[in-house]
Amino acid sequence: MPDSAQLAALSAIHRHGAFDRAAAALHVTPSAISQRIRALEEALGTPVLHRGPPACATEAGLRLIRHHDEIALLERELAQDLPGLVAAPARLRLAVNADSLATWVLPALAATPGFLFDLVIDDQDVSQDWLRRGVVSAAITGHMGPVQGCDTLELGALRYRATASPDFTARWFAQGVTAETLALAPALNYSEKDRLQERWVARQTIGARQPVTLPSHRLASTQGFVEACLLGLGWGLNPEPLVKQAVAEGRLVEIAPDSALDVPLFWQFTRLAAPALRDLTAAIRAQAAQVLVPPR
Repeated sequence: MPDSAQLAALSAIHRHGAFDRAAAALHVTPSAISQRIRALEEALGTPVLHRGPPACATEAGLRLIRHHDEIALLERELAQDLPGLVAAPARLRLAVNADSLATWVLPALAATPGFLFDLVIDDQDVSQDWLRRGVVSAAITGHMGPVQGCDTLELGALRYRATASPDFTARWFAQGVTAETLALAPALNYSEKDRLQERWVARQTIGARQPVTLPSHRLASTQGFVEACLLGLGWGLNPEPLVKQAVAEGRLVEIAPDSALDVPLFWQFTRLAAPALRDLTAAIRAQAAQVLVPPR
C-alpha cells in the first residue's frame, strides 16, 4: 500500500495544481514531492497525475486521494473519542448539484465544523457516478442507488418552477404553452447534462406528434438562470426557493401555472466514512427538511 507521505504529496499537488505549491504546503522541497510521486507511480504501475499545468490527479489518483481523505476522517473520529489525540481538520470531497448548493446545502456544511470541504459540482442525475468511481466520499444525488459499499438516505424533493419575465411570457406564450410555442421560445440550459427543461416540456406536451427541440442558451450558473429569466433572456426551470419572492412580486411568472417539477434528492455516503460523517449527515437531513418537499 502507498505510504501516507506519498498520498499526502499526491493530494497536495491535486489541491494546489503545482508541485512547488504542494511542497510549500507540506513544508518539504519540490524534489521530495517529485520523488514521492515517482515512487508511487512506479509501485502502482500507472500514472497518478496529469502534469498540467495545472497538475491534477488521474482517475487512479483520485481514488487514492479519497483513500487518503477517508483515513483522515477515521483519525478525526478517533481523536474525538480519545481526547489525548489531536487531529487536523479532515478534508471531505463531496459531489453536489449546483441548485442544492445554491439553495440549502451550504448552511448544513457551515453547521459542521472540523472539515475542509472539497466540492465537485455536477448534475444530480450523474453525481452518483463520482461516488461509484470512488472519487468522493458522499454525494447529493437524484438516484436512490444502490452503489456498492454505500448507504442512501432519502432527503425530499427540490421543487422547480418554469419561470420567465412577464414581458417574455407575453411575447412568446401569448397563445399558451404548446409544442409550437416551446419550439420557438428561447430556453435556458445549464449544461449538456441538464435534462430538467426537457422533462418538464415532455410533461406539458403529452400527445405531441414528435418531441420538442428547444432553442436554448447554455448558462452554467444557478443564480445566472434566475437573473437571465428576470432580464427576459429566456425561460427556465428555477428552484422554487430562489424565485418564490420574485414570483410573489410579479417580477417572474410561471409560464404554465401549477406545473411544478419535483426532483427527488438522496444523500449517499460510503459505509467506511459513515461514523465520521454522522454530524454532517444530521445537518444535511435537518437542512433538507427545512427547504425540500417532504418525501412521499
